Amino acid sequence: MPNVSQISTVLRLRFYSRRRISNGLHFVARSYTTTTSDPPKPSGPLTSYTKLVEQGRLQHDLYQEKVVSAFENLFGRLEHFEKEMEDYHVRLAEWEKRREEERRKLMVEEAGKKEEDGMWASMNKHGQKLLGRWVLGRRQMNVEPGVGKWVSYLNRERKLDSIVGSRPAVPPAPKGLYIYGNVGCGKTMLMDMFYGATDGMIRHRQRFHFHEAMLKINEQMHKYWKENGAEKASQNSISSWIMNLPVDEKVKEWLAGEEFYKQQLQMKHILPAVADKFLVDQQSSKKGASILCFDEIQTVDVFAIVALSGIMSRLLSTGTVLVATSNRAPRELNQDGMQKEIFDKFISKLEKHCEIISIGSEVDYRRVAAKNSVENVHYLWPLNDAVLEEFEKMWRQVTEQHGGEITSATLPVMFGRTVEVPQSCNGVGRFTFEYLCGRPVGAADYIAVAKNYHTIFISNIPAMSMEIRDKARRFITLVDELYNHHCCLVSCAETPIDELFQGTAEGTLFDLESFQFETETEDSRLRRDVLAEGSISAAGSPSSIVSMLSGEEEMFAFARAASRLIEMQTPLYLEGVRFLHPYFHQQK
Repeated sequence: MPNVSQISTVLRLRFYSRRRISNGLHFVARSYTTTTSDPPKPSGPLTSYTKLVEQGRLQHDLYQEKVVSAFENLFGRLEHFEKEMEDYHVRLAEWEKRREEERRKLMVEEAGKKEEDGMWASMNKHGQKLLGRWVLGRRQMNVEPGVGKWVSYLNRERKLDSIVGSRPAVPPAPKGLYIYGNVGCGKTMLMDMFYGATDGMIRHRQRFHFHEAMLKINEQMHKYWKENGAEKASQNSISSWIMNLPVDEKVKEWLAGEEFYKQQLQMKHILPAVADKFLVDQQSSKKGASILCFDEIQTVDVFAIVALSGIMSRLLSTGTVLVATSNRAPRELNQDGMQKEIFDKFISKLEKHCEIISIGSEVDYRRVAAKNSVENVHYLWPLNDAVLEEFEKMWRQVTEQHGGEITSATLPVMFGRTVEVPQSCNGVGRFTFEYLCGRPVGAADYIAVAKNYHTIFISNIPAMSMEIRDKARRFITLVDELYNHHCCLVSCAETPIDELFQGTAEGTLFDLESFQFETETEDSRLRRDVLAEGSISAAGSPSSIVSMLSGEEEMFAFARAASRLIEMQTPLYLEGVRFLHPYFHQQK
């Protein structure tokens, strides 16, 4: 049996990482190059794919070639589209600036007319306190009835349309791609080739796995409420143009009330607001085209359907190019029929903006690669004395290579939550299966572990059946995140990989832990508001919804996890850990 040093051996194949760090969430996309120096300009995905096949690093596949050709066609249109979007955003910024200036002028004119008409004389003595309460960020009374404010707001918007003109039209975006197919057929690999090729060409681009995307949506919603909630009035904005106006205090009170009403309207449309910042590179002052690469798109509960529908619809309407992978065709994503009307509208928009392509290959290339590689040396089974002794030996050897001092650690997760690491040693962590999957933890916890530890030891993995499906669900999510962050996994288990999941029971799964959205107390309110935006009753709130994944869907998800576990044993995967894992980028 090869020794443990093979786990961290780096072969001479050249890897380049594509890394994004955003709000504590890390992603690493696998990317390969066949040259010995950086090319002056990124080559298209078809060139990269062809060279990898010629070198024998990939097996030629007609289905994959069809998808790569579609990626190449999209890639060829992006440079021109980037320039079009840069020009569009310049025009949009000018339009927005002028519209805001004219809006303030109209409001001051309206206030002046009301003053001439003697409106302010009818206000009672308590009106003096209104502006002060606005500035302090407390709940404010309406100077006019709600209907009156709505009519006033609409009339003002119509006047602005006639003065400033309509919003600049978004340039028609190239059609994105929605790729679906069986486990291990190369969907993620091909998408990552495309994503890597766009580096340096498209400024605003992101690549998410489903779990990470949902966590980011939830986090951005929380942030938006914190910054713009009804009890967080924008004092600086008010003081900058209302407080300093040379007008009567009662006029300022009315202006503050109108401004507050506008903010209240905006808060009712939280998903478009979140979408507008979803892909923006905050470090770039220049705007342009945007690309969203979305791996393993799913619609597994009501919140996911409503949130994804709102976010994606906004992004597609504003020129974002979407590339998505999934195990299912778009119309088959929602097999339980949840929120059918919202789902159908979302899918119709997706089909309008994306070319739908099936990778018809039945080959699981992860298994092909595993057969051609050395014997698996870090997935150990069964759980007998010899295996446990080998597992302990490997732990000692790896920790000695990385400094030897073993301590416990505490990792931040989200919104003040933490996860404890029982044994930690300079990027190497150790856990039991029960500790990671037997407690109510979720994707955010696994992301925190995966991004901080390049090598993870997990002991005592049992054979999983539907009787412990909650643990199986968590294990699937754990494997997804370890794979997405390109971690090295050393484990000991009861059975071989293909026998880990032995569930045969049919029926609906009831698993509330399948999506853990960890937030502060505002979380229930955020999710309630998003669901309300989709016209869903309180009975459909996430606190009362159970995951509706069928047993068949669960088996499909585990097949993906098993396929990834097999790939994680191969030299091609292991040699990339040092180049692709976020831990090593943090050390530079």
